[in-house]
Amino acid sequence: MSFEIKDKDLAGRIGKLSTRSGIIETPAFFPVINPFKQKTEVHVSKIREIGFSQIITNAYIIKQKYGNNTEGLDVHKITGFDGVVMTDSGAYQLLMYGKERIIIDPIEIVEFQVRIKSDIAVIADIPTRDDAPYEEAQWSVNETLKRARQVLHLIKNTDTVWVLPIQGGVHIDLVKKSALEATKIPYYSMYAIGSPVTVLEKYEFWKVVDMVAAAKMILPPDKPVHLFGGGHPIMIPLFVALGIDSFDSASYILYARENRYMTEHGTYRLEDLDYFPCECEVCSRYTPRELMEMNKSERATLLAIHNLHVINREIKRVKVAIREGRLWELIEERARTHPSIREALNALLKYIDWIEKLDPRVKGDVHGLFLYDISSYYRPELYRHRRTLLDKVRDIKQEVVALVPCTPLEKPFRYSTTFSKARDYIIKNTDIDINNVYFMAYLPFFDIVPIEIDQTYPYSQFEATLTVSDELVNKMIHNINTVLSTALSSNRRIKKVLFFTCSKVQWGRRELLKEKIVDVPVRQAIEFIEICEDD
Repeated sequence: MSFEIKDKDLAGRIGKLSTRSGIIETPAFFPVINPFKQKTEVHVSKIREIGFSQIITNAYIIKQKYGNNTEGLDVHKITGFDGVVMTDSGAYQLLMYGKERIIIDPIEIVEFQVRIKSDIAVIADIPTRDDAPYEEAQWSVNETLKRARQVLHLIKNTDTVWVLPIQGGVHIDLVKKSALEATKIPYYSMYAIGSPVTVLEKYEFWKVVDMVAAAKMILPPDKPVHLFGGGHPIMIPLFVALGIDSFDSASYILYARENRYMTEHGTYRLEDLDYFPCECEVCSRYTPRELMEMNKSERATLLAIHNLHVINREIKRVKVAIREGRLWELIEERARTHPSIREALNALLKYIDWIEKLDPRVKGDVHGLFLYDISSYYRPELYRHRRTLLDKVRDIKQEVVALVPCTPLEKPFRYSTTFSKARDYIIKNTDIDINNVYFMAYLPFFDIVPIEIDQTYPYSQFEATLTVSDELVNKMIHNINTVLSTALSSNRRIKKVLFFTCSKVQWGRRELLKEKIVDVPVRQAIEFIEICEDD
């Protein structure tokens, strides 16, 4: 097995996962299939035709039918699928029905997956229920790790990609322990977040954000990580941004059986639709009413085909966003479509420092930033800018600092109307040498931009609204206070601060700034100058 990373954005990546039966480009979605029911629902040939070169099936179910009588059979013949086949060990059944009803021998199920030639296979882990008390969750972690070590002699000489699930559920300290111990066990080429299914079904995505981030910050970055049960397209961009490389789910058919119609923005009931907001092979041929008039089996098949198209389209959209460096914008877009994704994005912000370190500083195909609201404030490019700004102001060589209000309409800032007025004021109304002035633009999102870098990316390559929330303005002012405090306390060359204001700019109003720019030493060194009142 090899995993080659081709492109990155945030903590997400496009990769090539090589297996015995072919190469999977990640992020990838594995449709769950039941090999003994699939012909009556969505045939694997249709799944392949839609664009999925990989599926996942259940080794436990197959073993229930064939026992150990697999002579001449492999999982590709059993499923009828000629691409990459991943097998789960039966952990989902264990999670749903409990260990009293589902008995899986950890040695036998690994041996079975070897015999049926699974391309990617999962050991017999013990999933952690989302409502499990701490002691039970701790046992699931320890037992899974024990089983992972127990089968090393069976997996080390196979060409199967073996998956080690990370357990612990909502108990984050246990997730960290599970991930740390997993990294010490050899021969596992892939990891998985082991027990988020029931949490995802409840749309409690923010809980899974913590689980994924806790594991990803410990697991080696050169190995792919799978998310079990990630089946709705609405959540795919967010978890790719956290570094998830593959997903699986039977959601496409489970939703279809209940007349549930997937979109990238949420789920509709078929009976509530008058029109289909899609152009796939199903939606371009039928109307909602025509589907409702079909028998249940035929309707479920067609809805499942549509749902697969939507999932596949979202995977492709995520890849385009990674290539363009717009994955953050795609997450913001999805966060406006469902409160649960908004809450999950809020949870993701706790890990922005880690994400920023993984986010590439330079991409070959550069695109401008789209800045919308407070969530845009935390995107890695802006977070990185604010983090490095303090080091820059500590080394100012000039004796005078001038802050000038600028807007997204005039870029680069040095050519803006307000900047020209500020320069003219200094030249005509003071005896300050213009070459002894260090100019900085101030505006929301960026907060402060030294003019010397305003032509570099992304300071001239962005679009933002001209009216922003008070929260963004207050964050800008807070950061200005921090920067001025740092500059005036650590740089003794600075003798004076000229704070230019503009009544025509929301964040440049003199009364607002004079009231709030106070948390700086040597308060008397600041002079406020209005440059727009005569316009």
